[in-house]
Formats: sequence, C-alpha cells, structure tokens
Amino acid sequence: MTGTAAAEPTVTTFTSTVERIETTEVVLTETYFYAEGGGQPADLGTLDGVEVADVQQRNGEIVHELSEPPAFEPGETVEGNIDTAFRTYCMRAHTASHVLYGAGRRLLSELGYGGFDISASIPDDDDADGDDFGPAIGGKVRVDFETTTEIDDATLVELERLTNRAVWESYDVNWTEVPRADALARDDVAFNTKTEEGIEGDTVRIVTIEDWDVAACGGTHVGNTREIGPVTVLGRSNPGEGLTRVEFAVGPRAIGQRATDHEQSRAAARALDTNVADLPAAVEALQSERDDLRETVSALREQMVEARIADLRETTVEKDGRTWLVGTVSGLDANALADRAESVVDDDIDVAALVDADGQYLGVGTTGAVDAGTVVDRVTTEFGGGGGGRPTVAQGGGLGADGDDIVAFLEALPGSVD
Repeated sequence: MTGTAAAEPTVTTFTSTVERIETTEVVLTETYFYAEGGGQPADLGTLDGVEVADVQQRNGEIVHELSEPPAFEPGETVEGNIDTAFRTYCMRAHTASHVLYGAGRRLLSELGYGGFDISASIPDDDDADGDDFGPAIGGKVRVDFETTTEIDDATLVELERLTNRAVWESYDVNWTEVPRADALARDDVAFNTKTEEGIEGDTVRIVTIEDWDVAACGGTHVGNTREIGPVTVLGRSNPGEGLTRVEFAVGPRAIGQRATDHEQSRAAARALDTNVADLPAAVEALQSERDDLRETVSALREQMVEARIADLRETTVEKDGRTWLVGTVSGLDANALADRAESVVDDDIDVAALVDADGQYLGVGTTGAVDAGTVVDRVTTEFGGGGGGRPTVAQGGGLGADGDDIVAFLEALPGSVD
C-alpha cells in the first residue's frame, strides 16, 4: 500500500483494491487520499459512494474512516472520489504558507520555522460568504515564525505584499525525494524540530518554489504560485516565547476580507471628510484634537473640584474639638477621592470625607487622630459596599445610597469615631 496524494495532487478520481476492512476503517492497496498530517487536514470524499469522514496514517498504512460500514468486501475494486474543491483549497493554502515563509526569509532576522496549520471550515450552504465565487471553503491558515524581529503592522503589510508579488510572478513549484542526510545538511531547507523528528525512512520530500523558498514537506501543493490566488493576512498573535503566529486566508475568504477592509476604510474616510490615501493624516489630526480636548476637560474638572473643595471649607463641621470637611464632589472615583481627601487635610482640617455625587465612592483623609479606615467601615456597614486603607487615608466603593444621604450620615458621626 502506498500513499500518492502528495506526489500526484491533481488526481482526485481513482480505482484501487480493498486490502482489509475493520468495521468502518478501510485500507486500500493504493490511495490518493491525503492523510491528515504536517498541519494539513485529511482529504474529503467517498469510496464507492460512502463518505470518507477521516484519513489517518497508522503504522505505515493509510486508514480511511468511513461514515458507515461499507457494502464492499476485501479484494474488491472500489472507486475513490476526492472532494476536488477541498483538495484544491488545501493545495493553495499549503503552498501559500511556503510563499509566506519565503517572504519572511526576506524580512525577518534569525528566522526559524515554528509550525503550520490549515484550519478548514466548510459551511453547509453553497455561498456562506455572500460572494459569487461558489462554495465558501476555507478558514484561517497560520505560519509560526521563530524570529528576533518584531512583526508589527508595517511588517505584516510587507509580508502580505511580498507574498502576493510572488504569486503574481508565477514561480514554478516542484517536489522531489532526497536522501535524509543530505536534506538535514542543507541550510536553505526550512525544518523545525517536529518535522525532523517525524521523518521516516531514508529520504525526505523537498518542496521548492523557484527562486523563493525550499522546505521539507509532505503536503499537497499547486504546480505554480499563480494558482494560489490572492492571499490576505488576517493578523498575528504570540503562541509561545520566541514565536509569532501570522494568520492569513486564501480564496473567497481572502477576497471577502479585502473587500470588507476596503469598504470600512472608505466609510472611515467619508466620516472624516477625506479620502483613503489621506486617512492616516486625518486620524492623526483627530487624535491630536481629542488629546487637546481631554487636557481641556481635565483642567476644567480640576478647577471645578478645587472650587467645590473651597466651598466645603466654608461649611466644615466641628466634632469633639476636631474639624471635619464633608461633602460631595463630582467626577472622581474612589482612588481620586481618597487622594484629594488626603491632600485637603492640614492644620485647619482634621478629617476630610469626600463622597461621589452619585453615592458610589468614598474617600477619607485624616491627620491620624481619627482612623480613616474606621470611618470607611462605618459608612460601608450602613450603606453596603466595601473598602479599606491606612489609618490616615482610606477609600470605599459600591455604596448603595444617595450622595447627600451619605454626607448626612458622616456629619452625624461622633468626632472620635471609635
């Protein structure tokens, strides 16, 4: 039994003899079905009309897992039909990963191959992506780069540009078996540890993209890069230390993503009354204006808080020989209220208790004669929520009352608050 899918990827219909059957598992004397491996999913299709649900390589055999027990018997000749659309998609996606890695060779420092995967999705409807390109086959494809180069947005754009340029240049793609020792000795061949450990036998299959990339690979590929079609980079992530994962799409999803990006950039340009080419400058100007407004709002808020504190200084409360400043202040959270209360305490103010106007937060500062944490505990016991802090500054949050009600409670507390 031999597997010839990678060697002859354009063959999608064949006949073969059934070698053995175990319930729904079928082994043929020869098959063109691709067994899952190397990041590429198994082929889809049928054997004598019975759906092939999975294909795996086990103990040197290619095992076809059928969706139900077949009617044929060992020794009979059966017809295999491979899903052409899905096989073509995998060929394009797998070859695209090599082209993307070749682009990485030209952009990234200390480059190593960290892995690859085709995450295929096949919607039930015939046009799930809403375009006119037929069945929507395909999900994300990813390549993991080992590199010391930071792959930022500009690098992603350049990776995509170089990849599509290589597609446009129509580079030939070919594959051949070479002695294992010779392959491992070559510096130009992309390997990773898993690839090297997975090598069986005395030879290694080398896939070469003319003047672009060389890799050890057992997957199915197109014969020329022009067959890949457009490639759209979707994003990046960090799956592990020293690795950067670049995800991309080919086929209808790539075309759809480009159309969506183009539509959104045009919509953004219209909203800013500019054109797409000038969109970055318009966004930068808008951000600058936003930052200026934030500074203005912050300065006005600070002035309002200072004015409010000045008003509260005129209405302090005397308790047991201590002066309390109590009141509501708008626009500050628990941390800011506590900081402001601490700053208010001086020779004239022994305790400052500031409450957010909506009654959600409380900040308390003291000279130390009264424990700030005890004040917060008394308030949260009465109104709910929680808090804590040091003897001279504490804060509370999650209070469930009107701010004025909390102020009235604080004003009614004894000056010592023990």
